[in-house]
Amino acid sequence: MEYVKLGNTGLDVSRLCLGCMSFGVAERWIHKWVLDEEHSRPIIKKALELGINFFDTANVYSMGTSEEILGRALKDYANRDEIVIATKVHQRMHEGPNGAGLSRKAIMSEIDKSLKRLGTDYVDLYIIHRWDYNTPIEETMEALHDVVKAGKTRYIGASSMAAWQFQKALHVAEKNGWTRFVSMQNHYNLIYREEEREMMPLCKEEKIAVTPYSPLASGRLTRDWSETTLRSETDEVQKMKYDKTSDADRLVVERVASLAEKRGVPRIHIALAWLLQKEPVTAPIIGATKISHLEDAVGALSVKLTPEEMAFLEEPYVPHQIVGFR
Repeated sequence: MEYVKLGNTGLDVSRLCLGCMSFGVAERWIHKWVLDEEHSRPIIKKALELGINFFDTANVYSMGTSEEILGRALKDYANRDEIVIATKVHQRMHEGPNGAGLSRKAIMSEIDKSLKRLGTDYVDLYIIHRWDYNTPIEETMEALHDVVKAGKTRYIGASSMAAWQFQKALHVAEKNGWTRFVSMQNHYNLIYREEEREMMPLCKEEKIAVTPYSPLASGRLTRDWSETTLRSETDEVQKMKYDKTSDADRLVVERVASLAEKRGVPRIHIALAWLLQKEPVTAPIIGATKISHLEDAVGALSVKLTPEEMAFLEEPYVPHQIVGFR
């Protein structure tokens, strides 16, 4: 395993982050393919054995049960001082007023609930899951600063927003002497590269760590176009993200397959190797529902693509409609 600093911080994170949206209780979540605790724990344990020390979850994943499963597993298998836990806030956690968003009330309430579910005194990275159009960014940034000063998180990050919004948040924090975001978790992979227009250059300039989600486009980059899985058949979110551009995306997927065959490696190695060589990507967030998914992902760290191979993979791409935020 390779380790790098998380953006402009001294925090060491593994080059791959295990995304924990795959763990939880299916009855409490929109995704019916998630793994229960019995089947989640071996994957978390294997990730630790492979050297992964960076784990990403959210309060909304299976309505808190992802955090609970992750927290119990890490308590049993890991040294808390060596691991990095990230969780998120914004999405709706209960009906009625103040059940979602980034108000001071919501942030202060949800951080305590997340810590209780995770069974820890602090998280290493607290991420706003989306932009809140109904709360002043000044209120959100001051509340996050206070969470840091209270020792409940070490750093703060953001996810899925327009570059102008992210820049505004950074400016508000700097102007007021508040804690700045150190990471951006955005939607970025070989068949969705819209982040290259503004967000990636901004993050590079500001020394912000980029931890892309959906690095394999929900598995589309790793299998034959006609092959289906339980997730591909039931995951309405990934259908929303990719179905409209399937004709163009297929050309990219075929190039991944072609290069993987030429190299004699799994397709996941090619898709992740491409992402790992794009600045300023720090640690792609990989999902796993099988041990083999983890082992294959870690194998990608040893693959280095040539400039010609990078260009070969990128050439068929066409502009996509923005998905992931509004």
